Amino acid sequence: MKTVWISALNKSAARVEAVAATLRKYGLQPAGHAWTDDPAKLAWRAAADAFEAARADLWLILAEPAELALPSVRYGLSLFAAVLRQRRGVDVPTAVLWQGAPAAALPPLLDGALVLDETSAWAAKIVARVNKAAAPVASDFRFAVLGDERLGQWFEIGPRSGDWDGVVFGIAGADARIDFQAVGPAGGLPEKTVLEFAQQGLTLEAGEQTFDAWAVRNRIDAGSSCYVRVNGCPEAVLFMPYAEDGDADATVLRLC
Repeated sequence: MKTVWISALNKSAARVEAVAATLRKYGLQPAGHAWTDDPAKLAWRAAADAFEAARADLWLILAEPAELALPSVRYGLSLFAAVLRQRRGVDVPTAVLWQGAPAAALPPLLDGALVLDETSAWAAKIVARVNKAAAPVASDFRFAVLGDERLGQWFEIGPRSGDWDGVVFGIAGADARIDFQAVGPAGGLPEKTVLEFAQQGLTLEAGEQTFDAWAVRNRIDAGSSCYVRVNGCPEAVLFMPYAEDGDADATVLRLC
């Protein structure tokens, strides 16, 4: 039986029960949680861990316009999506269920989600989506978020194949700042690190946004990563391989 993981943004028990009952009628197993809007404590990460523990097959977000208007909620949803993608290596099937017509734009990292309306035959579309093979992640980079309330929030970046001659990582947003960086094996924070030609206080422009960036010249391959600790919730992050002449393509991910 396929498992559908429900993230209820508005914590309405009646709505969750109704959605869960409908999923059961269609032969799906519901599981999930009430969304906790506390990115400072990485509350979204506990939900992502629970998603994995349940071996869920599809992520179903019960949308609420007021909640989706909050940058902190959008940020948490974006990181949840990014972590699932990195852990599974595929674009995890995702659906957003509205009580009527969609009333707010989704965070960019959820652009591929199936958008549904409770007044339509939404459950049949969930069944079709959950039984469709998930597409492998198409990007040539790895992007994940690690840490907890004690360790802080760490972004992990690296190539999926080949190697980079270092990493440049920047953040945009007045309420966020970088305060540490490290290099080590992929998949977990290193106990110690040696940085080569580390740089701080760089300023980069991309589109209409300004990014405060740090850089390091350690060679990074598919088995290693650059880790950057960030305080706060950046509106967007930018990263790219280090290039002596500055001629490298940057990736910009909007998180809010």
